[in-house]
Order: sequence, then structure tokens, then C-alpha cells
Amino acid sequence: MLRRVLAAAVCASAVLSGAALAAPCGEVVTIATHDGTTTRYAFGSPQGGAKPAAVLVLLAGGGGAINLDDGGCVRDLSGNSLVRMAPVFRELGFATAVVDAPSDYNKDEDGLRGFRSDPKHADDLGRIVAQLRARTGAPVWIAGTSRGAISAVNAASRLKGATAPDGVVLTSVVMVGSKGNKYWVRDTVYDHDLGAITLPTLIVGHALDKCLRSPPDEMERLAGKIGSARKQVATVTGGPGWKGDYSLKACVGRAPHGFNKQDREVAEGIARFVKGGRY
Repeated sequence: MLRRVLAAAVCASAVLSGAALAAPCGEVVTIATHDGTTTRYAFGSPQGGAKPAAVLVLLAGGGGAINLDDGGCVRDLSGNSLVRMAPVFRELGFATAVVDAPSDYNKDEDGLRGFRSDPKHADDLGRIVAQLRARTGAPVWIAGTSRGAISAVNAASRLKGATAPDGVVLTSVVMVGSKGNKYWVRDTVYDHDLGAITLPTLIVGHALDKCLRSPPDEMERLAGKIGSARKQVATVTGGPGWKGDYSLKACVGRAPHGFNKQDREVAEGIARFVKGGRY
């Protein structure tokens, strides 16, 4: 079964829908996903063209619909922390895959909605992982920020074999839900089987994060529920802070929630962990 999955990934690499396009912000790749849909991601190689230390699958927060253009550039959510860090990761010797929402969930600002917790979403991400591993021969890690961490946990807790990532990075994690007229705002990482995550896991948050969904003092509890033998909680300090109160308005990229003006510092810490060290 694993051989068939891997073979399918290799074939998909050779016959991508529309074929991969060389572009200024990366190579646009379109892959077949759930129920006849497609998902696009922008693939970026390390600076200098060396073999990557690893590939980082980067999942933005919010609705997750980044609206990639044909040049691989992000038109929406460009201020998201992992989107901003992508070129830094490539400078540090990693390849990146910045993933858009699938074709049935990229039409409005709500984007992925509750699909972040759907088993089909995990399977879609598994197809991307297998394809990237077959293409590069490098380890593939999934990194999700804010609501993107829900997607990352969904994948890390479900996927096995050739489709499973080699590790997971969770930043500014949505650990607290809320009531609202949109059912999916209740979703958090705790909706998943965290004990099933045995991959190396890094959890990063900012001490000054005032987003009501990602309280930094909750990170240790989250780590305690994850089944991995290799895990670390890293608390970032410094930066310009947030002048407002604790609220949903603080759940943005240009705030401690998004490690504002600390991209390189955070990216370097993530890189150390992915390479086997400590943040």
C-alpha cells in the first residue's frame, strides 16, 4: 500500500495538472485532492540550489486561502508569519511549500472553515507530503500557525507511512475556541487525538501574544497531551508588542501573535529544531 502511495506521488509529480510553472516567488504546483478538487502550492528551493535540509510545508492561519497567483506569489494573507518566513527558511537551506486552500474552499475569506479538522484535509496534506518527499529525497515537515496549527495537528495525528510528515511545527496555536454563528470558530487543536502524534513536535508562541485564541500559558498543557518523545515548547520574547487589549484583534500577523519583526529569530529557532537541535 505504501509503495502504491509513493508511486502515485511520483506519477503526480510528472503529470501535474497544468504542470509546474517556474515563477518569481516559487514554482506553482497543482495536485489532485479530495472529491475531484485540486490544491495549489508554491514550491521554493533553498538558495544556491543545494539539496534541502528538509522541506517545510507551510500552512497559513485564518481561512488559509492565500490566493496564489501564477507566479507563486501570495496575494492574500501575505502578512501571515509563516508566509513571511518562507524566504528566510530558504536562506537557511530549506525548501518550502506554501499551501493554498483547495479549489472548493478558496472562494472567500472564510476559506477552509471547519474543513481544517476533516480527515479528507489530512489526506490532501498527505498527498503533498508524499509528492515533496519523492521529489526532493529530503525529510518533510508540516508547519502550521494559528488556525493553520489545526490543519497541521489533523495531519500529524492521522497520517501514516509514506504520506506522514517527518515532524510538525505549531506556532501561535489556536487552543481556545469560541461561540459564534460560524460553527468552525469552536475548533481547536484539542479536537484531535494529540496522543497519536509521535513525530518530533515544536510548539512556539510569544509571551506577549494577546490573541484570545492562543494564550501562551496554555502551551505546556498542549505539549503534555502530545505523544511525541521529542518535543519542545519555545516562548519568544521581545519585539514591538501589542498596544491593544486581549482580543480577537490581536490575532494578526503584525502583532506578537505573528512574531512581528522577529521573522529571522523565529525561523532560525525552528530551523535548529528541525535539524535535530533545540529551538
